[in-house]
Amino acid sequence: MLRLATGLLAAALVALLLDQYSPSGSLQPAGPARSFAPQPAPGGEADRLFWIVQVSDVHISKFLGPERAFDFEKFCLETIPVIQPALTLVTGDLTDSKTKDKLGSDQFEAEWQTYQSILKRSKVMEKTKWIDIKGNHDTFNIPSLQSVRNYYRKYSAWQKDGSFHYIHTTPFGRYSFICVDATLSPGLKRPYNFFGILNKSKMQELSSLATESRDSNHTVWFGHYPTSAIISPSPGIRVAMRSATAYLCGHFHTLGGLMPVLHTRHHHGTLELELGDWMDNRKYRLLAFDHDLFSFTDLTFDEWPVALITNPKPFLYSSTAHEPLQRILHSTHIRILAFSPSPITLVKVTVDGVHLGDAVHVSGPLYVLKWSPQNYSRGFHQIEVIVQDTSGKSTTQHHTFAMEENLSLKFDLFASWLLLTDHYIWVRAVFVLLVMLQTALLILFRYRGKPKFKKPLGTSMRISFSLHLLSKTDLFYYSFLLLSLYTLLGPWFIGEIVDGQIGLCFSFGIVVDGHFFAGSSTFLVGIMQVVFFNLPLMAYTCWCLFLRCQGHSLGSHLRHTELCWAFPIHLFMAVLFLWQVFSCYFLLKTYGTLAFFLSPLRLWTVALTLFLFYCTWKLQSSTMKSFILEMKNYASS
Repeated sequence: MLRLATGLLAAALVALLLDQYSPSGSLQPAGPARSFAPQPAPGGEADRLFWIVQVSDVHISKFLGPERAFDFEKFCLETIPVIQPALTLVTGDLTDSKTKDKLGSDQFEAEWQTYQSILKRSKVMEKTKWIDIKGNHDTFNIPSLQSVRNYYRKYSAWQKDGSFHYIHTTPFGRYSFICVDATLSPGLKRPYNFFGILNKSKMQELSSLATESRDSNHTVWFGHYPTSAIISPSPGIRVAMRSATAYLCGHFHTLGGLMPVLHTRHHHGTLELELGDWMDNRKYRLLAFDHDLFSFTDLTFDEWPVALITNPKPFLYSSTAHEPLQRILHSTHIRILAFSPSPITLVKVTVDGVHLGDAVHVSGPLYVLKWSPQNYSRGFHQIEVIVQDTSGKSTTQHHTFAMEENLSLKFDLFASWLLLTDHYIWVRAVFVLLVMLQTALLILFRYRGKPKFKKPLGTSMRISFSLHLLSKTDLFYYSFLLLSLYTLLGPWFIGEIVDGQIGLCFSFGIVVDGHFFAGSSTFLVGIMQVVFFNLPLMAYTCWCLFLRCQGHSLGSHLRHTELCWAFPIHLFMAVLFLWQVFSCYFLLKTYGTLAFFLSPLRLWTVALTLFLFYCTWKLQSSTMKSFILEMKNYASS
């Protein structure tokens, strides 16, 4: 029965996770359905079509990766003129703003000057509407928006702080682009600038911008941070953008290559599309609105040709809540955008493995092929397009499409979890639970009676005995209780959170210059502190005390043949101790000398650790003597 209950509980949990974090394509609207006319449907003319480009996380650096800037200038000089987008969105982290050793952070005017010189030399702003916004790196160590160190105001193309609403007007309608500026002001130094924050006034502003866009054909929101990395008051940023077709962002950098595709859908139907970084992966995105059908493809710089199938669009990225999907069934032509510096020679179209023909050029990058969508009105179908140019290069684009709305395709579970979870909430919960666990163990064994020894002395009895010994020895009990509670309540350090501004860092947030920034990255650092130091140090101290009670000294147990595992345990703890020492060095490099010395959770904890290690092997207290005598009596019995 227990196994059955456990299995049912696990199955229910998996079902809940799949339902919560695997949203499907062609999502039905949660509220009243928006009315869409089936006409005009995509045909053989180059009408009701425009496209845009997105690039993110450029990270132009004064010290690292000079090829980033070189390739980015080539992108502006060559790629943009070939694609000729109506609009180009650069979604943050224009500059790297990290010191040469990669530990510190600051604004370097030379990086911003390099960025601006690329825009001017390439004349890219004459070829497309160029909108560049700030990321967290662009706000490192900025005391205020009015500061002369806020180089974004001087060297960017947009130059205006804050969220805004840009309207792209066409003969066939208006398209709204709403920027979400969740960057911090003042701009904290790294690493506590990873999460964005929107206060109530900023949320009200965004709600007003959403209202302004109500009559647009489509609304696209864009920002630097994914919604999962934005702290916002209830009902939250996702609800505010629920009328949007898509939210475009960057920031996560494909998780170092582990997640090259980070796409999902909000429960209200909005797509969230994180774009891989330019810095290491040279990624950019091509997006199009074709007869108000939204499509996109993520691309790699300098790989040609470039192709995007705009009709029929991918089923996974379709939404009846935001798009006139019935126009696909009424369309007369398959439509493809194809780009290359060399002339296009072939656009071959295959559906379900059957070659339908070669698309013909209409004008600009548009190629079309007549088709009968009614032949594909049931179930899923695969479309594949091969594009070749005169240089001999080719590319293949393919996706799954469908006409029925009652079908379902799921987004990747981990990608959805990463983008749909408010991470500052779960890290806060985990951190508090870990601290409570350590504190509860100390208090429980402090006031619990001594264990009665029974032969053989098993593992659980050894653990219980060592925890009793540690908790009933005042020095160790109060030291670890103080360390645990101080990790929770802080402050961890006091120093220049921003140059010239003294602040305090707690687990629950940072206070600087009269501003309070709610905890986010701090909780993650707190989890690492508890898991990789506080708890291991307590376990290690328990183990050493138990060895003392068995009659071992600091050196003798290392020579004992039955204790061959002792050296690896000491080595493991030494590695964790060195990590704590490096954390002190990291604090010195990031927040300065004052923070280094006024850091109870770092420098002072290193001193406390050395003191506790000494006492573990040298302390002579009545409690210790009592436990040692008890262990001797047990051993001789």
